[in-house]
Amino acid sequence: MEQASSLQITPIQQSDRIQSLDVMRGIVLCGILLMNINSFGLANSYNDPTVAGGFTGWNLYTLITTNMFFEGTMRGLFSLLFGVGMFIFLDRLTKRGAGIKAADIFFRRLIWLLVFGLIHGYLLLWTGEILYDYALMGFLVYSFRNMAPKKLIVAASVLVLGGMIWNYSDFRKSEKLAADVALIDTYKAENKELTKELKESQTQWEKFQEERSPEFIAEFNSSMQKGYFDVVAFLAPINSHYDQFMSYRYGLWDVLSMMLVGIALFKLNILSGDKSFGFYGKMAGIGYLIGISINYYELQVVLNGQFSPVAIAKSNLTYDLGRIATSMGHIGLIMLFSKSNFLIWLKSSLASVGKMALTNYIMHSVICMIVFTGVGFGLFGKLQRYELLYVVFPIWIFQLILSPIWLRYFHYGPLEWLWRNLSYLKVHSFRKESPQAILPHGNLEPLNIGN
Repeated sequence: MEQASSLQITPIQQSDRIQSLDVMRGIVLCGILLMNINSFGLANSYNDPTVAGGFTGWNLYTLITTNMFFEGTMRGLFSLLFGVGMFIFLDRLTKRGAGIKAADIFFRRLIWLLVFGLIHGYLLLWTGEILYDYALMGFLVYSFRNMAPKKLIVAASVLVLGGMIWNYSDFRKSEKLAADVALIDTYKAENKELTKELKESQTQWEKFQEERSPEFIAEFNSSMQKGYFDVVAFLAPINSHYDQFMSYRYGLWDVLSMMLVGIALFKLNILSGDKSFGFYGKMAGIGYLIGISINYYELQVVLNGQFSPVAIAKSNLTYDLGRIATSMGHIGLIMLFSKSNFLIWLKSSLASVGKMALTNYIMHSVICMIVFTGVGFGLFGKLQRYELLYVVFPIWIFQLILSPIWLRYFHYGPLEWLWRNLSYLKVHSFRKESPQAILPHGNLEPLNIGN
């Protein structure tokens, strides 16, 4: 019995893959770099471009384009795909008779993903690390795997609502801080002593201003341009803050909610490309109509408010509505592309990038570490926002070319192979016995980063 059972507990085979998910994952991986590059190359300017990188001319056009179409959506779709991958992983292991061993492998994979995330953040110098959060939220996803699609969507909606309430609370706090700052100026003009509450607001405002001052940015840039161990030490407190605070500030409302949406959409056969062209066309049209309209409104709020804390906080009030609707539009468009016979060569390359999602995601950080920190060229803080695209596009081209070539000779990406071995406690075949041609279409495995 034990031998028969062990034969069933194997990774998903190539014949089980779903093309649309691979293509989507490849597209999303490219889109994530388009957003992450701002933090890879600039200090404290992700939400406030007035701090560094420029915010006029081509820099402004770059900001508008990325915020309208990509901000929050690439991260959301990456989370969505991860949720799908975990569901497929568990579902197929269960159907193969793995029993309780399915849970063993599942949680062992998440534990190793958490380790990968810590290594990625602290040693590969990426403060925007997401794998750590995916591992934490993945532990919770297990309990939702058998829910019906409608219940999953309800659960996700409740989580999103929780995040929106928190955003509203932050907005009110930013309004109060702005009012306190104005009152402090009045007190100082009248030589009145500040109250304890106003002193706390003054300290908070001074810290906010300091972190956006030219002196602070120059020191930040200089620290990032030093040697490897100096940069590790410099970024460690920032990584620690993200691991401690960001996980519960955004993990549940931002990451887990989209994971549940992903599982629901997969159960509804939307992500497998099984629906009609008309269905996906309507999905794209409605999603973009709602999402881009909200994104445009938010962008106007921020631009008119000159990127003030109050303006940014106000734009966040509808942030989740805009990004989720736009994400649904992206899904509709990607499914149309996956079902069509248009640009088959590009579709095949994107699918290959998606099959190596973990390797390619980590590769972003390795390449950017070499480009921006003192480990390599030390370009941190030296490029304008639009010039960062000169780093993004070559990485895209490199991975679109390399990934299909690699998969011609190997079954998996190197990190995918390592992760499988650690998860199953078994060494799997890595190199193919003979090189295989990369087919332009066919069944492909769903979300390698999560199954």
